[in-house]
Amino acid sequence: MWKRSASFILDQRHENNKPPLDPSSSSNQMAAEKNSKISAYYQTRSAHHAVVTSDWLAQSQEAAIEFDPSTNDYLKSSTGNSGEKPFSVIDEFNHWRQLPELAEAVAAILALASVIRFSKASTIMELERELKTASDSLKSWDTTSISLTAGCDLFMRYVTRTSALEYEDFDAAKLRLIERAEKFGEISRKARRTIAMLSQDFIFDGCTILVHGYSRVVVEVLKLAAQNKKLFRVLCTEGRPDRTGLRFSNELAKLDVPVKLLIDSAVAYTMDEVDMVFVGADGVVESGGIINMMGTYQIALVAHSMNKPVYVAAESYKFARLYPLDQKDLTPALRPIDFGVPIPSGVEVETSARDYTPPQYLTLLFTDLGVLTPSVVSDELIQLYL
Repeated sequence: MWKRSASFILDQRHENNKPPLDPSSSSNQMAAEKNSKISAYYQTRSAHHAVVTSDWLAQSQEAAIEFDPSTNDYLKSSTGNSGEKPFSVIDEFNHWRQLPELAEAVAAILALASVIRFSKASTIMELERELKTASDSLKSWDTTSISLTAGCDLFMRYVTRTSALEYEDFDAAKLRLIERAEKFGEISRKARRTIAMLSQDFIFDGCTILVHGYSRVVVEVLKLAAQNKKLFRVLCTEGRPDRTGLRFSNELAKLDVPVKLLIDSAVAYTMDEVDMVFVGADGVVESGGIINMMGTYQIALVAHSMNKPVYVAAESYKFARLYPLDQKDLTPALRPIDFGVPIPSGVEVETSARDYTPPQYLTLLFTDLGVLTPSVVSDELIQLYL
């Protein structure tokens, strides 16, 4: 059944088998022990999408030295720099995902590219086996992340689907594979900018945009619109219990974009002011629906009932070969919830971090493959995975 898919199985590893977020950080290890029931997917989102703090700003400033988004200038491989320890795809992945602006799936793609670069294989068959093992290791590291699984699968399809495998000269074939791996990584890194450019014609002067959750690609869309001198305002949901809306509003305030924070229950109350809804996605499924932060489904329902367009900004490496039928098909990624008051014993708390929005409630998907209707997604998935 679909709900047994690896993309949604909860991370139920035993304590001694649980991967730390960062092996070199004792604080992260302590946090992982404290939140042993929180999925690795959500721990990663918390690290990158939390409310802006002085610690986060310090981390961002440090990362800015390592990564220049205008030139795509990244650090060299952490494992490859020191020849003292053997190559580990998980260590390489952890190195890349520390960059706040780098998506988890792109970090996995860069880690897999390093597998080819530092491989000691002497035949194409052996190299393919190494890649497959590394891909499976990354997917099992966090089985609740849709984009991580989809990114690894697409990387394998893109890189190994080449005539280089038929070359007699192994070294030449390996170089061709490295070229394709780096090209795929470059395409993935540029996806947000491509999506932002495609969406500009749909943002008009004087419009009001409702956003939900913190999506880096939606931030890029609105940032480019502000740079193009478009006049618009944004209604931003608080995003309890993460308070992701606070961080989103902070980003918009720095761009001098008029923004208003809403409590999550005020969406229907303010929908008559809204011209469009813009959300990101954790995953785009075969039906054309999306899986995103909890609350996206109900916002889409309200918008649909009031004839407001719902736009989704999602990179193509989030396209997953999954087909949920309803909310109960989706095994949730867990998250911590603090109500600020003691919860009576025997009271169950819903800790799911995301929900499924069916395609009939979505208007368009802005992707690096183009502007798509939900019905076209299945065709694009076939092309991606052929």
